[in-house]
Amino acid sequence: MFVHIEHAICLYVCIHTHLTFTELIHSRSVVPFVGSSEGQRFQTVLLDEERSRLLLGAKDHIYLMDPDDINKHPKKLSWPAPRDRVDMCILAGKNPLTECANFIRVLHSYNRSHVYACGTGAFHPTCDSWLHLHSNTMESGRMKCPFDPHQPFASVLTDQYLYAGTASDFLGKDSTFSRSLGPPPDQQYIRTDISEDYWINEGKFISAHPIADTYNPDDDKIYFFFREASRDGSTTDKSVLSRVARICRNDVGGLRSLTNKWTTFLKARLVCSIPGPDGVDTHFDELQDIFLLPSRDERNPTVYGVFTTTSSIFKGSAVCVYNMEDIRAVFNGPYSHKEGPDHRWVEYEGRIPYPRPGTCPSRTYDPHIKTTKDFPDEVISFIRLHPLMYRSVHPMTGRPVFTRINTEYRLTQIVVDRVAAEDGQYAVMFLGTDTGSVLKVVSITQENWSTEEIILEELQVFKSPSPILNMEISSKQQQLFVGGSDGLVQVSLHRCHIYGQGCAECCLARDPYCAWDGTQCSRYIPASKRRARRQDIKHGDPSSHCWDTEDGKEACEKVLYGVESNSSFLECVSKSQQALIRWFILKPGADHRQEVKSTYTSLSLCLLTFSCGFISLVQCFTPTYLISSHLHCCRLGVTHLGDMHILL
Repeated sequence: MFVHIEHAICLYVCIHTHLTFTELIHSRSVVPFVGSSEGQRFQTVLLDEERSRLLLGAKDHIYLMDPDDINKHPKKLSWPAPRDRVDMCILAGKNPLTECANFIRVLHSYNRSHVYACGTGAFHPTCDSWLHLHSNTMESGRMKCPFDPHQPFASVLTDQYLYAGTASDFLGKDSTFSRSLGPPPDQQYIRTDISEDYWINEGKFISAHPIADTYNPDDDKIYFFFREASRDGSTTDKSVLSRVARICRNDVGGLRSLTNKWTTFLKARLVCSIPGPDGVDTHFDELQDIFLLPSRDERNPTVYGVFTTTSSIFKGSAVCVYNMEDIRAVFNGPYSHKEGPDHRWVEYEGRIPYPRPGTCPSRTYDPHIKTTKDFPDEVISFIRLHPLMYRSVHPMTGRPVFTRINTEYRLTQIVVDRVAAEDGQYAVMFLGTDTGSVLKVVSITQENWSTEEIILEELQVFKSPSPILNMEISSKQQQLFVGGSDGLVQVSLHRCHIYGQGCAECCLARDPYCAWDGTQCSRYIPASKRRARRQDIKHGDPSSHCWDTEDGKEACEKVLYGVESNSSFLECVSKSQQALIRWFILKPGADHRQEVKSTYTSLSLCLLTFSCGFISLVQCFTPTYLISSHLHCCRLGVTHLGDMHILL
């Protein structure tokens, strides 16, 4: 007796969600920078689309490139650290290759003609204002740039003021968020107070952003994101917590107290966690990166954050999304207060002085308070001891929109692109990892408000695995610029042609960038004139969009021999990355099929052990919207080993 297999042909091909560096090169969707070399640390990227220029900060060099073609006549500026500084750095015990050089960490457009740049200067930070890549004025980079090239750092330059979060000393102990530069005569430093228990404790700064709170420019603030060591109570154990903090842009410090210190500094915990069934959440406490996705209202960008776990046993990464209105609500809520014998943070229930601590001075609100130097002493004293808000900022959905648990990599970077599709707008996330890959991800909200995580692509953008240090996205050019320790690459945001040559393949990909245009899978561009563009991101249902497909009409037959007590593998390869493969057996005379409880592998193989008389219908089934729900259909029969010669 032989095994007869009726194999239902699937009308799509396998989607290559994982693309190697070689495959990306062959598809012409990645362009490596010719100036890349080992150990250069391309971690500072300035994309200036208004002036059509891309600046790249590396070890001892600044590169000026054309963002349309990064290898088209790039200019290279040499800016090494002085020899005596390098020697002193080596004498201090630092690594001569990875630390004792001038690693560029600050690149900002100062005005239409100048670029402001800072480098670590072999653990002696130095800044300079460059005119057409020619040195203008050299100055100290302390509190503007980190000493250590590996230290997390954040800065933003707005209205000629530089706001920076970094360690201000050689040992990296004094974490501070400061303001410098500015038009004369307002060029003095304003910084956070040195107070381990209250302000910033061993801070690692991630990003800083100017955001308007109201239509009154006096209310404009700088929001910055960081993580810090937190000690709650009398215990000496420290935990790492993520924070969002803010200061008023018109803060000039106090008059008698907090002179040249922030008088409007407030911070709150940023929570990214998965709620547990027993009420215990799984927390991702280490903030790695922040991206602000602009909206029509410039006061309310959507905040995307990448977090990782602090545990060395449970390794995971997550992406959480926050609403600026929720962040503001926390800063307008109750303050924290340390009291009791264990000095724990509790909700402050006493009298709050006027004006409310953290409020920006404005003649609109109070004509007697023109600047922060006019704040009453009790306001200054209160904010010095109560910078922490009692409530935490939680993500919009109450949980992460994307998680990776116990993987070989962790997420380190994020940029987001808002993409218009046939069935709505989607936020496509590009997530960098510490192994040099980029995940292209979309999170889809269904009708029941549940979210579906879809990895559209996994791209190995570097020839050799190395951590991704920086990413910049150009929605205008549809390009992603990725910097790593050994190079820079320019990556296209979409590769629609890899999804196959049919409508079903294109629809099943669920890539918001791509749609079937009648002849091929190509870039979807919204148009006022209706065209035959077939796309279904929310459900990935080609049966209702691809009119030229027929369900299960084509089939072929195949013969397989099975022997009693032997085993056989049945392979079922789904054409969609999002398909869930299940196996069922329908035995003769049975009314219902039974799911196979057997061995599964990454290749969707079903392991069956045969017994004599075993004649059944075995189905490979995927419960998603597919053209043919039965991917494979097998009729199995088994013979004795001695009868095999009859079949041969």
